Amino acid sequence: MDVVDGEMKIEKEYDQGFRVEHEGDDHQGRLPESSKIKKKKQKMATRCDQRYTTPPPPPPPPPPLDLPIKFKKRIRAFGGSDIALVIQKCLFKTDVSSGHNRVSIPLNQIRQTFLTPQETEFLNSGNNEKKCSEMEVMLIEPSLRRDTISLRKWEMKKASGSATLMYVLVGKWNSVAWRNALREDETVQLLSFRINSKLCLALVKRRAKSNGYFIEF
Repeated sequence: MDVVDGEMKIEKEYDQGFRVEHEGDDHQGRLPESSKIKKKKQKMATRCDQRYTTPPPPPPPPPPLDLPIKFKKRIRAFGGSDIALVIQKCLFKTDVSSGHNRVSIPLNQIRQTFLTPQETEFLNSGNNEKKCSEMEVMLIEPSLRRDTISLRKWEMKKASGSATLMYVLVGKWNSVAWRNALREDETVQLLSFRINSKLCLALVKRRAKSNGYFIEF
């Protein structure tokens, strides 16, 4: 009976997934193979989660962008100062469409603040239904021609129900785009400067070089 009971005990322990320690056996009790496989799968799953949830490192900062000399001379000729890069963007189809007559300046793409607190408050004071507050600003075009254009702030609603805040240049934009042969997918820079504290803008067409710097058209 003892041998039979011992065999039954061993079989029971094997059924539970454990390897028993026999007399004279150097091996110790081990976890069941099923537990080992389960732990291995959990470890692999954790590695996969870390790989997909860890955000990629931020891209390196772009090289410095210099304003073309002819624009510097043009701005200085008007007594301008405080030149700053507002945005660098690739023109979308809607930016050069005559039916839209505007170019967008998304707030989340603006490189640095170019409005005074008073100007910001003024543009925020308009509603987005019928009337928008707007500022008439001087614009130096890529051709170096001087003109005036309207700056507004829009809330553009998407089909998903969300909205994107942006500034837009409107009014004479179609004429600016036509005179300077602006095309979809072209890269442009919009710069701000001040003449006696009054806001002015300059639009520059740029073309990327192999080293990452930009040259004027």
